[in-house]
Amino acid sequence: MKKHYFFKSVVFLTAIITLFACKKAKTPDPQLTVSASAINFTGDGGSQDITVAGNADWSVDNPVYSWLQLSKRSGQSGSTVIHLTTLSQNGTGANRSGILFISSSNGQARRLIVSQAPTIYPSYNTLPIAPDMTGMTSTAVQLAAKMGTGMGMNFGNTMDSPNDGDWVSGKITDAQVKFVKKIGFNAVRIPMNWVWTHLSDRKKATIDPAWLARVKQVVGYCVANNVYVIINAHADLGWLEDNVNGVKKDSVNAMQKAIWEQIATTLRDFDEHLIFAGTNEPKADNAEQMAILNGYHETFINAVRSTGGRNSYRVLIVQGPHTNTSITATLMTTLPHDPVPNKLMVEVHDYTPAGFTLLTDGDASWGKMFYYWGSGNNSTIEPDRNATNGGEDVIAAEYQKMKQNFVDKGIPVVLGEYAAPRRTDPNKPMPKDTLVSNRSVDHWATFTTKTAKANGMLPFWWEIGNMLDRANNVVIDQRMYNAIKLGYK
Repeated sequence: MKKHYFFKSVVFLTAIITLFACKKAKTPDPQLTVSASAINFTGDGGSQDITVAGNADWSVDNPVYSWLQLSKRSGQSGSTVIHLTTLSQNGTGANRSGILFISSSNGQARRLIVSQAPTIYPSYNTLPIAPDMTGMTSTAVQLAAKMGTGMGMNFGNTMDSPNDGDWVSGKITDAQVKFVKKIGFNAVRIPMNWVWTHLSDRKKATIDPAWLARVKQVVGYCVANNVYVIINAHADLGWLEDNVNGVKKDSVNAMQKAIWEQIATTLRDFDEHLIFAGTNEPKADNAEQMAILNGYHETFINAVRSTGGRNSYRVLIVQGPHTNTSITATLMTTLPHDPVPNKLMVEVHDYTPAGFTLLTDGDASWGKMFYYWGSGNNSTIEPDRNATNGGEDVIAAEYQKMKQNFVDKGIPVVLGEYAAPRRTDPNKPMPKDTLVSNRSVDHWATFTTKTAKANGMLPFWWEIGNMLDRANNVVIDQRMYNAIKLGYK
């Protein structure tokens, strides 16, 4: 009797377990997924989509944000797309954000963070026009080949000074452009001051219309004389160059966007003889800063492209970190995104060795001043001033890196600045062995030019009135001119 009772009990328990197992199998696990955990909008706003998927009713439980609109705030089992739209530019001067809590009736919950970067300045892309490829068909490689048929130089210390021409003998004129073209320079780089002294309304980053008109006039001189011209946003007291970091990222991007929308709109009717360069010598020292720098470059690229017309296809130049060949080869492993293919060049500068090319007032904490450089140019009169680093082998190796990392991959490289000073100023330290010092400067100019050209680079000599008297359109350092010209042969 006891055995029979035990058997019944086992059967009963088995039935109960089976029943619960069946019920459990018929009840699916609660599900709720959201396609993103964070959505970021630019300062100008726009629309983005997310997808909510689940197996129960769901709803968005959150305060209503005045700047954010959702196409749906609830849904049922299945997959639903929600359109998120920012209703205005973010003129608060700071990043703004909100949290969307999405919960379902089966007990699941998810969180979505929505943020919008600040629009510190108004948009200046008020009159975009349709893309126009007229006179803009060259790729960056093809344009570099055209520019490379002649020599390159800077109109340095001219339009980058506080006032036009403050630091040199005279402003750029049509006659001056004709003069440099006549002596072989078919491409010029004009460093530009925009933010330092040419904002008519600093709070709105408005460039003085008179300055924009003057820049347009100078560009017109170049294009009319079949001279290729690079216009950049130069040092400007380092507003961008010294602030490649997360703290300043939003404000720098805002200024970059504002000024380039104005510059690009003013100059967009010029053909491919005009090339824009986004900055000058940006300081980035690691991968994180390089990513921020590429973001600055992309802001520049997008600002130019957004204005339309010929700017939709214009060749643009982006700068390597510190415009240093070695650092650029190491950190600039990818280029910033450009929606138009094959229209980017990379820019570096070279003053190797700095003790020979940059130090003119005396020794510095980081190194000695050199008067003598290059093979066969050591002074026996003043041996302590012979260069001890940065010889021909170093320059050749650095330029080879540019060739391998960029030129060979179809990305032209602009050597935007390079120069060595003739030490003739009696108010500064003077070499005792003048013959060898002058020979060193000539050799550096020829060797650097020739090596850059041999590695497919486009060299632009840093001319600030030492080689040319641009007010009177004459060569005042014939040896320097001859040395540069020899480097092109």
